[in-house]
Amino acid sequence: MKVAIIGYGIEGRSALHYWQDKGAEITVCKRSNNVQLPKGVNARFGDHHLEDLGGFDVIMRTAGVPPSLITAKNPGIEAKITTVVDEFIKVSPTRNIIGVTGTKGKGTTSMLIAKMLEAAGKQAFLGGNYGISPLDFLPELTADSWVVLELSSFQLFDVKHSPHIAVCLMIAQEHMDWHTDMNDYIRAKSQLFAHQTDKDVAIYFADDDVSHRIASASPGDKIAYYDEPGAYIHNNQIMIDQTVLCKTNELKLLGKHNWQNACAAATAVWQVMQVPGAIRTVLTTFNGLEHRLEFVREVDGVKYYDDSFGTTPETAQVAIAAFHKPKVIILGGSDKGSSYDKLAATVAKSNVRAVVVIGDMAAKITTALHEAGFMAITPGGQTMLEIVATAHSLAKKGDVVLLSTACASFDMFKNYKDRGIQFKAAVQAL
Repeated sequence: MKVAIIGYGIEGRSALHYWQDKGAEITVCKRSNNVQLPKGVNARFGDHHLEDLGGFDVIMRTAGVPPSLITAKNPGIEAKITTVVDEFIKVSPTRNIIGVTGTKGKGTTSMLIAKMLEAAGKQAFLGGNYGISPLDFLPELTADSWVVLELSSFQLFDVKHSPHIAVCLMIAQEHMDWHTDMNDYIRAKSQLFAHQTDKDVAIYFADDDVSHRIASASPGDKIAYYDEPGAYIHNNQIMIDQTVLCKTNELKLLGKHNWQNACAAATAVWQVMQVPGAIRTVLTTFNGLEHRLEFVREVDGVKYYDDSFGTTPETAQVAIAAFHKPKVIILGGSDKGSSYDKLAATVAKSNVRAVVVIGDMAAKITTALHEAGFMAITPGGQTMLEIVATAHSLAKKGDVVLLSTACASFDMFKNYKDRGIQFKAAVQAL
């Protein structure tokens, strides 16, 4: 069997090992040649790396490569294209797979589900967009294992298989630099549900019509969360089936948006087993993932939080709402095709003391803030040390300094993780 692997990041390397174990003849196709491949692996580097792929039996697309780039140069080749996620669901020895998608909250919800399953005594594996290829833990799985997959629209765009339980969180406009339009984005998310059977389960956010629309692609049972019959909020308690799981003020996760994530996770696990004790334990102890409203340090009475994972205007709005104290917020970065008008309106009506603008989108965000009537805007500088120093100079005792940029990071940093790591290092250096 001849296999072409398009791209060579985490998924590409995982796919290579998977197909090597099957004895396939492998060719890695990549524009740049800045990788060292194992002995015996063919390479196709340069501007023509996507041409003449018809001779391959399988074309393994890594998530960052749009299928259109492949099919534009190879018409009629769609049936040969697959992905790590699709191959995993196809060959997995367990059908106990829970897939989670949405615009934001995927990582937190997926981690909550995995921890709840473990607390209930199940063997649970977490992979996908989380940073671990599910093909890497495939050899460890048994028929009784549980798998939780955090899945982006890039990974779902052309899948042909769906998990037993699929969850769609809140949906907002994102990745318009990758998708042709919002309908294309929604169609990609819908693939998580489209290949389910009538014996499967589709879970969606009750307060989001688009989430409901996406889940409606499933022929399986549809269950809303944040309302009955799923987990919901009543009298400041998280409940399901009239059972109290915990009080909202017992959650370790900051922000009301995490009430939604907690309800989504509880609803998914409730379909597996009704274990209120295990669910409660996780909800009252798990304090979040790195770069998601992560507390860094308090300096001179000012608390610093890293929300570098928040790369859309909607996530910045959620971060602002998570804190009642006055805020200095750092906004800006590289473009994702977003509008900042609603974010600017949120800033203007919230107790934001100052906005520090950075990166390529600084001017666009500044214009949106001015139009919303907010004028306390300061350029942050060219390095994270300068940015943090600027925010520090603007903050007063009792304030929160919040890195929640509403933008991607690729103009100044390698990725959101690099941006968050540099922010934390700069805060520690104050």
